[in-house]
Amino acid sequence: MALDRRGVDYQARSRSGARIASARGTLFPRIAHYKTVTAFRERLAELGITLPVDERVLSAAEDSPLAAPIAVGDRVIGNRWCVHPMEGWDGALDGAPSELTRRRWRRFGESGAKLIWGGEAAAVRHDGRANPRQLMATASHRAALAGLVDLLRSAHRERFVSDDDLLVGLQLTHSGRFSRPNGARLEPRIAYHHPLLDQRTGIDERDDSQVWTDDALAELIDDYAAAARTAQEAGFDFVDIKACHGYLLHEFLSARRRGGRYGGDFDGRTRLLLEIVAAVRETAPRLLIGVRLSVFDTPPFARVGDHGESAALDGLLPYELAFGADANDPLLPDLSEPMRLARALCVGGVDLFNITCGSPYYNPHLQRPAAFPPSDGYPPPFDPLLAVWRHIDATREMKRALPNSVVVGSGYTYLQDWLPHVAQAVIRAGWVDVVGIGRMALSYPELPADSLAGREPRRSQVCRTFSDCTTAPRSGLISGCYPLDEFYKELPEAAQLRRVKSEAKRER
Repeated sequence: MALDRRGVDYQARSRSGARIASARGTLFPRIAHYKTVTAFRERLAELGITLPVDERVLSAAEDSPLAAPIAVGDRVIGNRWCVHPMEGWDGALDGAPSELTRRRWRRFGESGAKLIWGGEAAAVRHDGRANPRQLMATASHRAALAGLVDLLRSAHRERFVSDDDLLVGLQLTHSGRFSRPNGARLEPRIAYHHPLLDQRTGIDERDDSQVWTDDALAELIDDYAAAARTAQEAGFDFVDIKACHGYLLHEFLSARRRGGRYGGDFDGRTRLLLEIVAAVRETAPRLLIGVRLSVFDTPPFARVGDHGESAALDGLLPYELAFGADANDPLLPDLSEPMRLARALCVGGVDLFNITCGSPYYNPHLQRPAAFPPSDGYPPPFDPLLAVWRHIDATREMKRALPNSVVVGSGYTYLQDWLPHVAQAVIRAGWVDVVGIGRMALSYPELPADSLAGREPRRSQVCRTFSDCTTAPRSGLISGCYPLDEFYKELPEAAQLRRVKSEAKRER
């Protein structure tokens, strides 16, 4: 197999043999196909992936690496499990949580994870909402947010007695190019004109009315600081300044084509994020600060026939439109700038890093490896295990660059039954400090608790990456695990989702 310089065959070329990774519609072997650790390891080796997989998952009583506490600032996180922010598109129109939101946060509290990374993203102002039902973090939402914290902590105490070693944060965001604050229509606020993404999001490259001015960004910094104050008053332990997945602060990191104070060179492109961190530190000094950071990106992908394919890059090389990508071959990562930024963020007072990549909007096969794409997506261009490895390997490199910071890893859900085996192994090896779960926390929030108690995973609840939790909100429905969560199976939205998927299949 032809491997690139980082040990991964990104074009997923196949060896002779059926059902090996193919970029053109061939089915990849499903994870459930591998019944033993040995069989799973053999598949990793076949793909050229060097990834540790422990033979047996230890319980907390057996001194599991996943049970070890870790200090952050003057606090202690009680174990090495984290729940990533998982939005439900189910808040109230005024930005307050609904009963569905509260159910999700209660389940996160019952998960056994001792680090709750934000619960979900909350917009710092109305025009930054990714959907009309996204939570908000303004002063008028303080009481509602405090209720969420209290609910999550109470659920944790009921199940695990103490919440003294539980750390709960709130993710603060502005959705930028992908803002839909008032309905299905995009209302983008962009860092700069991106020739490929402007086309996809219907932006006229000659119209600068949607581009942030430097003066307007000064107001945005104040909005983040005010949101952090609200989070502090609501009882959160930390805030995450979200800089990932193509949203506004992530887009600024690649704003080489932007002039003025917040674009151009490295210092200009990172200035907005660093100034927001400084403002939060000054305004809410009792809070810890985290940053969820997409450390590499690629050009946008789209469905081409029966597979996903990168946009044509004619006239765009060297590629200046991504953060953390090799300019001469932007399908490959270059972590030099992300490492430099992370070190600057440490100096600025950031305590925790959550490492991710890409965007769910234009390269979801990287950001959210899945066997089954969402209805508006594309089949993975290579075996999703390769995308999982890219997450884990990039996180390992970022951890080397951040030896004194707490680093959380992403991209583990596609490992499915083998997630705890890999999670335990990478913690043991020091590749990462904490392992995060996202979609798995929707179908099987108790996975951390079960693994630490030495219980076998409940296979009927293991996320199989059907992507319904993505297809639903893309179609204006609430998000949740419709295939495996009995609660969502019974909702009327389940029937609507089946119709949406059927119509999308007919259109292809």
